[in-house]
Amino acid sequence: MIFAIPFPNIRPEIFSLEIGEFTFALRWYALAYLGGFLIAWLLLASMFRRSQLWPEGKPPMATSQLDSLATWMILGVVLGGRIGYALIYSPRYFFENPLELLKVWMGGMSFHGGMLGVVVFGFLFCRFNRLSVISLADAVAITVPWALFLGRIANFINGELWGRATDVPWAVVFPGAVGFDCASPCPRHPSQIYEALLEGLLLGLVLAWLAYRRGWLKKPGQITGVFAAGYGAARTFVEYFRLPDSQFATVENPIGFAIAFSETAGITMGQLLSLPMLAAGLVIIVWARRRNP
Repeated sequence: MIFAIPFPNIRPEIFSLEIGEFTFALRWYALAYLGGFLIAWLLLASMFRRSQLWPEGKPPMATSQLDSLATWMILGVVLGGRIGYALIYSPRYFFENPLELLKVWMGGMSFHGGMLGVVVFGFLFCRFNRLSVISLADAVAITVPWALFLGRIANFINGELWGRATDVPWAVVFPGAVGFDCASPCPRHPSQIYEALLEGLLLGLVLAWLAYRRGWLKKPGQITGVFAAGYGAARTFVEYFRLPDSQFATVENPIGFAIAFSETAGITMGQLLSLPMLAAGLVIIVWARRRNP
C-alpha cells in the first residue's frame, strides 16, 4: 500500500461575492501577486536607504521613484508572464480564445515570460530616468525569490503544476490530477513546494546574505548573475520531479519532453528555458567580478 498525504481542503478562492450575474472572487493566486509586489516594494525601500550597500555609497535610485518603478514592474510581470505562457505553452488555445489572455486571475503565467517582461520594462524605466541598469537589476533580483515563494504556494493551493507520480512518503494526491502517467488521481510529487523552497526561500536567503553580509551589491552584476544561475539550477533540478507539459506528449514521447532522446529521457520545456539562464548567470558573475577588480 502506498502512503500519500491527502490534499488539504483549501479553496482557490479566499472569498467570493455575487452581484447580479457577476461573481467577484479574491483568489490565493492574486493575493500571492499582491503580496509579492508589496514585499518587493518594502525590500527595495530598505536597500535604497542603506547607502553603505552600494558602490561609492550611492543607491541606484531614490525611494521617491519606487512607485513609478512598481508600475513598470507590474506591467512587465503581468504582460510578459501572460503572453509568455500563451506563446510557450498554449499558443493554439489563446489564438482561438484571445480574450482568455485577460483572465490573469485564473492562473497560467510563465516565469520566463514574466522575467523577460521585467527586463524589457526595467531597461526602459532606467533609460527614461537615466539610472544604472545593472545596479537596479541587482536590487530587483533580490526581491524576486520571495514573490516566487508566494506564487508557488498559490500553485499548490490551486492544485496545479503538480509533479510526477511517485511513492515517496510525502506524496500528495491532488484532486483531478489525471495525467499521461496515471489514468486517475494518484500520489504525486508536490513539485510546487519543491520550487517554493529552492527558487524562493533558499535562493532568497542566499541573495540576502550576499547583499547584506558579503557586500556583493558593491560590484554591480554579481547578484543578478547569482539569481539567474540559482533559478536556472533550481528549476532544472525540480523539472525531474514535475510533470512535463501534456501538449508535448505523443505516442513516441509519452512523458511529454520538449526534446526527447528516448521514451524515458529528454529535456522538458522548463529545462530548455532554464539551462540558458544557468549558463548566462555564470557568465554574468565572471564578467561582473572582472569588471570590478
